[in-house]
Amino acid sequence: MNVAGTSQPRPVRRAAQAPQAAFVLHGYDWSESSLILDLFTRESGRIAVAAKGAKKPYSQMRAVLMPFQRIAVQLGKSRGDDSAEVHNLRSAEWAGQGVSLEGAAWFAGFYINELLMKLLARDDAHPRLFEAYSLSLRCLSGATPNGIEAVLRGFELMLLRETGVLPQLDRVTSTQAALANGHAYALRPEQGLVETADAESTLRADSCVALERALGVVQQSPSADALHQLHAASADALAGLKVQLRQQLHYHLGGATLRTRQVMIDSFRLLGLDASASSR
Repeated sequence: MNVAGTSQPRPVRRAAQAPQAAFVLHGYDWSESSLILDLFTRESGRIAVAAKGAKKPYSQMRAVLMPFQRIAVQLGKSRGDDSAEVHNLRSAEWAGQGVSLEGAAWFAGFYINELLMKLLARDDAHPRLFEAYSLSLRCLSGATPNGIEAVLRGFELMLLRETGVLPQLDRVTSTQAALANGHAYALRPEQGLVETADAESTLRADSCVALERALGVVQQSPSADALHQLHAASADALAGLKVQLRQQLHYHLGGATLRTRQVMIDSFRLLGLDASASSR
């Protein structure tokens, strides 16, 4: 019963956050009608959201929450504090920039998604990497096998640079000395870029300088032209770069095997194809 002269406090209505651009990286069932999704957003980085009712036949979000489709999402603030691990997904709409990936490009897209999930901390925004990811998906669509490899190596470089573990590629890390023309260099997880006498599966000095220059352009302003420069520099050093980056990723992943890579290898084996030639 109310006491005269007093009133019951009104419940606080929590406003929804502004819409933000996002991609679905991964999802799994939460209940018969709902999903838990890992999203990569431009403003908030990698976040987990609960999409309640998204599996229902009449849900407007059902056809939108698909990988490789740029969407606009609106999150509801948590009932506790804003640092809640899982956010509520209030709405999701197609943003008109989706791609259709098939075959090797499809595997490549999910490989990139898995890298983001394993190497990006949650709630850590990387707007430049987000735009590079969006552009990279478009570059994968319809790309040749070598083109796919170049896109992947370029994105791996961007990801390692954005997470702060890729050294400058135009100088020796320990001495900051300029690279010597004609010499071979290698990336060491705990040493950075070092000169090596073993020229096999390493990087030429001019390739390192070109990669660093292209990375700088992408970091300054991610665009299709900037990504093209990075992909061209990656394609020029593809054999050595693939080995060097695989070692870097293996180290920073703690030796964990990427599920996407293993699924692709198993699929190629079942089809009687050469998995080693296309292994990410």
